[in-house]
Amino acid sequence: MSEETSAAVAGAGDEGVSEAAALAADAADVVEAAGHFRIYLGVAAGVGKTYAMLCEGHRRQERGADVVIGFVECHGRRLTEELIEGLEVVPRKAVEYRGSHLEEMDLDAVLRRQPKIALIDELAHTNVPGSGPHEKRWQDVMDILGAGIDVITTVNIQHLESIADEVEHMTGVKVRERVPDWVVRKADQIELVDSSPEQLRRRMLHGNIYSKEQAPQALTHFFRTDNLIALRELALRFLADKSEEDLREYLRQRESPTVWETTERILVAVTEAKGTDVLLRRAARIASRVKGELDVVHVTAGDAVRSGDQRSLERLRQLATDVGARWHEIQDDDPAQAIVKFAREHQVTQIVIGSSMRSRWKQLTSGGSNVARIIREAGAADIDVHVIARRELPSGEA
Repeated sequence: MSEETSAAVAGAGDEGVSEAAALAADAADVVEAAGHFRIYLGVAAGVGKTYAMLCEGHRRQERGADVVIGFVECHGRRLTEELIEGLEVVPRKAVEYRGSHLEEMDLDAVLRRQPKIALIDELAHTNVPGSGPHEKRWQDVMDILGAGIDVITTVNIQHLESIADEVEHMTGVKVRERVPDWVVRKADQIELVDSSPEQLRRRMLHGNIYSKEQAPQALTHFFRTDNLIALRELALRFLADKSEEDLREYLRQRESPTVWETTERILVAVTEAKGTDVLLRRAARIASRVKGELDVVHVTAGDAVRSGDQRSLERLRQLATDVGARWHEIQDDDPAQAIVKFAREHQVTQIVIGSSMRSRWKQLTSGGSNVARIIREAGAADIDVHVIARRELPSGEA
């Protein structure tokens, strides 16, 4: 019996023992275990990523997990060094490189040891040439995960490949060590280790991040207040995007009928008809005003698209790219059903469509227009619908 189940049973009277045990067991079943791959993401050096990782290692060990330190870099920080005590450390590999004696994580030794959990600092680190099979530590981590070993690691936001160039431009400091975004997004859990710019600068001034000799240089360059505010914003945005992806995947797997309005997501349905480019631009403006994402959906029936229509579609696809939207091509003989299904699966909150060009007689004889059906079915799913009047741009208008 688990500790949680035992505690629940101990707190119940004789008559309630079986019921309490059943409830505790049910709760344990629905609570997922800690992540197979966990990352402590820092806004900058010195926020406490390594400290947090080591604390997590101690907590897991106290719960009975087999935890080892694969590699930890303390940078002379006393409190971090003290946390190593009580945890098994896999010996490092000594490497001679250009006349210097250096140490790296011993990948083979970690794999031979086969712990339940390995604590591995500095995911973006570049290995010393000749120290192992890989150039980068994140590649070592992929091997360790592939061997069935859980990994807890650390990385700073500026080391992500998609963000590094922006940080270089912002701070004027070269970001030499980088990790692909897909590696970080592969994590089961990402925890942000945050700190206010003022607190970080005080820690720097007191010599708690770099040596006191290095502090003045850092405070007037990378650790300027405006840089730290921007790094914090980048980290929060990345984490928010990752949370959105996780939420959408969770709801998609469970085929949730509910739309979670954590952010606005706009869908615009396009056709080859004239004036659809105006509709797409209108949808882009709506998405921009509400700071939402925009998906462009084109539904193709079974018959092939004519060459003239294909040229129109290519122009629409280019326009979608120009306005920062995502293009989706769907094969379905029922456009209305396909559009609403896509909206449900992708947690769309608003659908933008053009008004029907069919005569009232055709609508009555064919069971109603697609516009009417979309409004009806989307309404049942709590998705708002905007019906935009179709119009063409006047000749010569840009």
